[in-house]
Amino acid sequence: YGDGAWSFPVGQVSADKQRLLAVTCQALYRGIEQARAGNTTYDIARAIQQHVESHGFSCVRELVGHGVGTELHEEPAVPNFVPGLLHRNRFRQAVLEEGMTLAIEPMVNAGVFTVYTARDGWTVRTTDGKPSAHFEHTVVVGANGATILTVHSLPHPQDAEARHDQS
Repeated sequence: YGDGAWSFPVGQVSADKQRLLAVTCQALYRGIEQARAGNTTYDIARAIQQHVESHGFSCVRELVGHGVGTELHEEPAVPNFVPGLLHRNRFRQAVLEEGMTLAIEPMVNAGVFTVYTARDGWTVRTTDGKPSAHFEHTVVVGANGATILTVHSLPHPQDAEARHDQS
């Protein structure tokens, strides 16, 4: 299995929404930088959360990344935030081992971190109605870093940052 997600702007997009997209994409790569043997899922979570919150956005708590293998969604859970005591049983810290395959997928909201699933059972919406962005890559953990398995021409974080700085 492989798993990937990309958010695309459609039509004229405000500078605030462009910034949300850029920060979310950057957060994905910050998380991927931590996907190395000996680190933990919380190292990935911390890198994502710190980047997102330093820009005034919030990380969705209800939906997280995950292991990928013979099933699409496997252990370990890869949260986009460092779980407090309330969530520690649901999202246990796991030590990353060489060869593990993970889906790292920051889901970032412009407002509060809470979301709900619509009546159709599929659509996820923010509880405050503000915009959200989601980027995801499947990676293999290596001794010196991760290898990205999903192929898509996501802008490199520096490119996304440069575009944001120009607006």
